[in-house]
Amino acid sequence: MPIPNPAAMEFLLTRRSRPAKTLGLPVPNRDQLGPLLIAATRCPDHGKLEPWRFIVIEGAAMERLANLAAKRARDLGKDDADTLKARSQFDMGNLAVVVVEIRKPSEKVPNIEQTYSAGAVCLGLLNAALASGWGANWLTGWVSHDAEFCQMGFGLGPNETIAGIIHIGTESSAPPERPRPDVGAITEWVTE
Repeated sequence: MPIPNPAAMEFLLTRRSRPAKTLGLPVPNRDQLGPLLIAATRCPDHGKLEPWRFIVIEGAAMERLANLAAKRARDLGKDDADTLKARSQFDMGNLAVVVVEIRKPSEKVPNIEQTYSAGAVCLGLLNAALASGWGANWLTGWVSHDAEFCQMGFGLGPNETIAGIIHIGTESSAPPERPRPDVGAITEWVTE
């Protein structure tokens, strides 16, 4: 007979990301962030490849990345709205963890499974932050997929991409609940 964990289930049924723009100071220090990173790595990882790593950005790095995002937007001919959106996630950020997916050669583990594992790390980190009382949000945007920005901003190699940028801080306002999927409408039961 399974032994339920009602507190964990209640957390999962009520968890809610916090908009990054509502996250302020204080942010986790290194000692507080460490267990969140450890929790994030307790994820599915077929082949034990560890196809991910972390880059923690804080302080002056946020301003550098905001300026780089604006420059890349101009270089790419992005409009003002795209430029502002890309820049603002760093302008408003105080601490974020970049989850970097590392494509590792493997005859047994296809690339897509490595991508799934990196996504699981993102969700694990997001949930660990929320469970610890912090506000957190998983962002990406065009800068996360722009190879030149990723190389210039984070020093990513050709086999690396950004799976997510997880902003963590103190929640300044609770977000309203949003509509959730109708699980019955999207679930098929196969019995034969």
